[in-house]
Amino acid sequence: MASTKKDLTFKRVYVWELPVRIFHWANALCITVLAATGFVIANPPAIMSSTEASGQFWFGTVRYIHFATAYLFVGVMLLRIYWAFVGNRYANWRSFLPLTPKALLNIRHVLQIDILLGVDKEHRLGNIAIGHNAVAGASYVVLFLLALVQVATGFGLYEPMSAFFVADLFGWVIPLFGSDFTVRFIHHGVTWLMILFIIIHVYLVFYHDWLEGRGEVSSMFSGYKFVLSDRIKPEDTLEGETPPAQEEEPWSEEEKTPAAEAH
Repeated sequence: MASTKKDLTFKRVYVWELPVRIFHWANALCITVLAATGFVIANPPAIMSSTEASGQFWFGTVRYIHFATAYLFVGVMLLRIYWAFVGNRYANWRSFLPLTPKALLNIRHVLQIDILLGVDKEHRLGNIAIGHNAVAGASYVVLFLLALVQVATGFGLYEPMSAFFVADLFGWVIPLFGSDFTVRFIHHGVTWLMILFIIIHVYLVFYHDWLEGRGEVSSMFSGYKFVLSDRIKPEDTLEGETPPAQEEEPWSEEEKTPAAEAH
């Protein structure tokens, strides 16, 4: 590694709080189960069996798992919304919206490097977000909107056969779109959009873990990432830890290292 003008000391920072990690993996489990059972419901296989019809209720079980997981998915969504107002700055709702000029500059950088696979002419650590980068944050907003569509269309389809009040709240969905066929088409199509999002998400997580080497993958298990000491804010340190004297904002224009530091 080439020498630099300042000592690049990295320190563990508690980025993803325990509730955020629980919500993340609960959502991953819910989406996996919902997609798997949803595809079976959409196109049930013809199972030949000598068992009496009264003795096999596998399709009903699949539907039950699907609906029960949907309620869990909604519960996790509501808890995550709550944590967006009480969690740390990386979980806060503001971190998902590109509302500042620095965030807009970060979007351009992420699109150029991550999407178009460009190369930084001048490597700046400020372009590496501690939490979500600006594109990731905005994409999670889109994912949240897709999840709302899934909740509305899913419970709209469930409403005619449900006696529970939650499904009754979505009795307006099928009349709005004119037929349950249209609602099913939307529900099925958005499922594929969410699967596409997950594929891209997993790829980028491993890509950044390889490129930056700051614990991108392990952070969603431990909560910790490795961050340049100069970038750590007092609120990033746990109780009993001493924050560094110098503080810098994420995506800072002044935060630069020589190009030799680029991977």
